[in-house]
Amino acid sequence: MKKRWISLALAAVMVCAVLPLSGCGNKKEITGTLTVFNYGEYIDPDVLDQFTEETGIEVKYEEALTPEEMYTKYKTGAIQYDLLCSTDYMIQKLIDEGELQEIDINELENKDNIGEKYWTFSQAFDPGNKYTVPYFWGTLGILYDTTKVSEPVDSWDVLFNHEYAGDIVMQNSMRDTYMVALKYLGYSLNTNNENEIRQAQELLLEQKPDVQAYLVDEARDEVVAGNAAMAVVYSGEAYLGNQYNDNLAYVIPKEGSNVWLDSWCVTKGCNDTEAAMKFLDFLCREDIAQKNFEYIYYSTPNDAVIESLSDEDRANEALVPSDDATKNCEVCVQTNPEITDLMNTLWKELKAD
Repeated sequence: MKKRWISLALAAVMVCAVLPLSGCGNKKEITGTLTVFNYGEYIDPDVLDQFTEETGIEVKYEEALTPEEMYTKYKTGAIQYDLLCSTDYMIQKLIDEGELQEIDINELENKDNIGEKYWTFSQAFDPGNKYTVPYFWGTLGILYDTTKVSEPVDSWDVLFNHEYAGDIVMQNSMRDTYMVALKYLGYSLNTNNENEIRQAQELLLEQKPDVQAYLVDEARDEVVAGNAAMAVVYSGEAYLGNQYNDNLAYVIPKEGSNVWLDSWCVTKGCNDTEAAMKFLDFLCREDIAQKNFEYIYYSTPNDAVIESLSDEDRANEALVPSDDATKNCEVCVQTNPEITDLMNTLWKELKAD
């Protein structure tokens, strides 16, 4: 779901010769184990090693590609996970099902590094901030090639006005694609109104002949390569795309979009809650958050890290979305089952040849 911008080959150079003296020869004796479940390539491996070196707690690390895959693997019970990182609406589902245990964020010495607005974002799916600690966040918007799109882009209208037929890439994601249509029509992305969903479907069906492809991570690559004029992408993907092609620009449309938030939580079956809290506090530490930020290059909720960025990076909407740009954005939460079923049916119709 999220990518980091560093070659996997770097992991191979993490040898004892370059570690501090407190590392290789003086590692703490292993005194416990945590099984951690996260998305692929979504944490710096060195962070896990450093946590073990500092605490003596071994980390067994498991990965999933999507929130849905993570949920399925978790629910099978084949592996007892202690901590997991997932996204807003899926965390809400786990909370509603009683799968997570409450945590006291006041026990985290480094919690104040997390900006207040991210705790507020979290309350959309975690009222009272009882279950989660923010990890990374961002937006969904339009990445476009300024050599192919002459006018300034500030609205979702550019995807629907037929001026770029065959040059548009949409997300191969039901939630993300319907979100675009709903926000353009002036509705909430979390609507439970069947008529509004059907209006979004009509708009997307009208747009379909103009769509070159429905893609996920490859959406960014098509714009980078010059194969498409624009694509709906996550902000982190937009930032990385601009590193490869400086003719690209990213915008959060004025009608609003999705603010996504990935967070850490402790499972109801966690074998060592004290160790889990140490892990969460460790991730909130400025130096650790800095490592993860530089490994992944998605927006971090760690204000201490943001304050250390250059003025240019802080002004980059793909890297640090401004309050003004996100004022009409919403966090995705669970819709009622009937609406989800309707969207699933309509999505299949939209994607059918």
